[in-house]
Amino acid sequence: MNNKNFVSKKVQSIPPYVFSDFQRKKIELQALGVDVIDLGIGAPDLPTPDFIYDVLVEEARKSVNHRYSPYNGSIEFREAVAEFFDRHYGVKLDPETEILTLIGSKEGIVHLIQSVINPREKVIIPNPGYPVYRMGVYLAGGECISLYLNKENGYIPDYTSLTEQDKKDAKLMFLNYPSNPTAATVDLPVFQEAVQFAKENQILLAHDAAYDLVTFGEYKSPSILQVPNAKEYAVEFGSLSKSFNMTGWRIGYVVGNQEVIKALATLKSNMDTSQFIPIQKAAAAALRSDLTIVRKNNLIFEKRMEKLHQALNGIGLLTDKPKGSIFLWVKVPDGYTSSSFVNRLLEETGIIVTPGSAFGNGGEGYIRISLSVKEEKLNEVIRRFKTLVF
Repeated sequence: MNNKNFVSKKVQSIPPYVFSDFQRKKIELQALGVDVIDLGIGAPDLPTPDFIYDVLVEEARKSVNHRYSPYNGSIEFREAVAEFFDRHYGVKLDPETEILTLIGSKEGIVHLIQSVINPREKVIIPNPGYPVYRMGVYLAGGECISLYLNKENGYIPDYTSLTEQDKKDAKLMFLNYPSNPTAATVDLPVFQEAVQFAKENQILLAHDAAYDLVTFGEYKSPSILQVPNAKEYAVEFGSLSKSFNMTGWRIGYVVGNQEVIKALATLKSNMDTSQFIPIQKAAAAALRSDLTIVRKNNLIFEKRMEKLHQALNGIGLLTDKPKGSIFLWVKVPDGYTSSSFVNRLLEETGIIVTPGSAFGNGGEGYIRISLSVKEEKLNEVIRRFKTLVF
């Protein structure tokens, strides 16, 4: 028998992805007959709009589209991204040099880190923040510097919390608004400060705008590229997963600094051949649309948010009312950790939520609840929450 271990030490040391672990628990409980309600994963439950998959079906019938995509993505998709930024943000982009197609922004984020940093170089990441930032740095052999975000400051960056050594050592920094997990939103002055910070410290700034179009009321999420000269120091990731309910389609983009776009394209061209061309064409149709369907979907999420926000605060589970994203960021009751409260919810109510600690130690004391179930199911969620005594 071969005694060699065929799995790398790096992979052996990676903990299970928190959301895949929840899916395993969900299947186990369902096998036991438990009616599990999953509010743990950030995947919209609404359908992909008809006009988008109509384009997919039409384009998939054309044999010419079954060939490899250009490595940097189809020109049609990249031009659609440029048109979207011009129309929505007033930002001009060159489709050839300032836009790169991604197989979802999650993939692009991990590969960007590998394109930018060398082993042992440091990356500033929001804490709490999307777990992929931290794991992407680990996979690239880098080190993380936490930029702690707190409720008192509205979960916006406080750069005075970083030491002078942190600023000197950091090569890359991530921001994410509307935020996963805190649902915090910002206005353009926050990005102006971020770009100035990046310039002063010669740090590349990467803004993850996966939820940019999922907003409520009159609020409109800005792009970091609206800051004058931001392209000198910044790139921005976009995704069609949340705004157009295309999570499984795996299509996104990164825009901004030409040098960084080129470096990421070089890496990706040696690792993948971009996304299926009909998916890119369907995504182009989505970005060129008038966004009516996005606004309709946002009204659905806003109604869910209002209902759950009111109910949770009514029973003593305190949460702010967000202006965007598909999440509520909820304070756990006194006497509980994030994990202990999540486990109690699962055991006593069959509801899956995500512990705040999954997003870094700065998330301890909170849970993240996804607004990803229909209103009738949300009524059952509220009924189950009300059975808890704490």
